Amino acid sequence: MPGGWAEQQRGARIELTAVPEPIYTIVIATANPGKLHEIRQILSDLPVRWLSLDDLPPLPHPVEDGQSFAENAAKKATHYARRSGHWTLAEDSGLEVDSLGGLPGVLSARFAGEPRSDAANNTKLVRELQAQPPERRSARFRCAVALADGTRVLARAEGTIEGEIIDEPRGTGGFGYDPHFFVPELGKTTAELTSEQKNRISHRGQALRRLAPMLRDLLGLEDPHPADQKNRQT
Repeated sequence: MPGGWAEQQRGARIELTAVPEPIYTIVIATANPGKLHEIRQILSDLPVRWLSLDDLPPLPHPVEDGQSFAENAAKKATHYARRSGHWTLAEDSGLEVDSLGGLPGVLSARFAGEPRSDAANNTKLVRELQAQPPERRSARFRCAVALADGTRVLARAEGTIEGEIIDEPRGTGGFGYDPHFFVPELGKTTAELTSEQKNRISHRGQALRRLAPMLRDLLGLEDPHPADQKNRQT
């Protein structure tokens, strides 16, 4: 397969050495810079050129009316794959708060209405939980990812991380509800974690790592972690 070439000069001798370059193109169905950065970082070991929606001509947006993250992820992946002509990876994710009956759930990005605003969503979340004691603030981030070719979903996976909601924001990293999502085992919010720490434990990181071996199979690549086969989801 085609690769790049770099010249290396050793004394008077010049050698041409193969430099690996992406050999596949897959669209990531998001224009959210935070999600885009995390996905590219987590799947950086794959020989894939990852495009975002901003790299493509303007495309119509699908109606995200699914009743679950998995439904919305599959719908977005198929929609953008069909219109872009490329395999497309889509995700849908959000926050589920037990005392709110699972809300904001699939409405996480627009919990406070339009236009979408992380600050407004967090303000509403804290207000809704004002009367709740700490033991009734359990919550989780859930992420569903799907890969489609325009006619069908080729692979899908999910991931979750458990935590609880705190009133005062902590940390400057991450995005969305991260400053209010406290992980007791770590003693930190997900906004206080480095990107490497967050990717190791996050709902999105879990889902993408479960999807990665399936994607490798589809691309005909050797799986460097065969012992992780048990984590695959179909």
